[in-house]
Amino acid sequence: MSHAPGSKLDIDIISDVVCPWCLIGTRRLEIALESFPGIEVNLRYHPFLLDPSTPAEGRDLRQHLRAKYGADPEAMFERVESAAKSSGIELDFSKVRRSCNTVLAHTLLRYVAERPDGMQKKVARALFDAYFMDGADIGNLEVLVALAEKNGLTVDEAHACLTDEAAIAETRAEAASAAQSGISGVPFVVIDQKVAVPGAQEPELFRRSIAKALEARGETLIAPV
Repeated sequence: MSHAPGSKLDIDIISDVVCPWCLIGTRRLEIALESFPGIEVNLRYHPFLLDPSTPAEGRDLRQHLRAKYGADPEAMFERVESAAKSSGIELDFSKVRRSCNTVLAHTLLRYVAERPDGMQKKVARALFDAYFMDGADIGNLEVLVALAEKNGLTVDEAHACLTDEAAIAETRAEAASAAQSGISGVPFVVIDQKVAVPGAQEPELFRRSIAKALEARGETLIAPV
């Protein structure tokens, strides 16, 4: 699908970096965007805390899920792994052992949001990969500093960002605001501030939603697929 040149689309993703469906949904959105090759996308991540009660040091993922749902979580992991694989993501829950507090990870994402060259998108992907592919504790300060350094920040800059109590408080407030606005599950995608897409929808639904947002602003779509 193509459209008039010069288009720029704002896409806001409310998500949590320990949410596998956020990883899957983001990949499905990226697949959908491949159908709009002429578009310039301004993709922005916003914080959501799946479980605000998670302690700063995190906790054992399987113990927590057994206590919460009263059942072994392995069958659930298998279903999520299957959905991820269908979107080209080799998710392996055997490596994911901890339920992490993500306030610092979101603070890092907020800090790099205005950096050029898609730094926020790059850091978001690095966080997802670190947690779901490597089993890293992305609630740990030093783990996050090392990840930030690999993705364009200095160690001092990353450490200052991640120990800034005012910035951390702003992250908590933004996440709480998302929950209070009625968002109860993530990912929650807003396209051009016009079209909301809740959940990790299939690429085709994202394609239709993108087309709807473009049409709402008067874009002409050519040769739809």
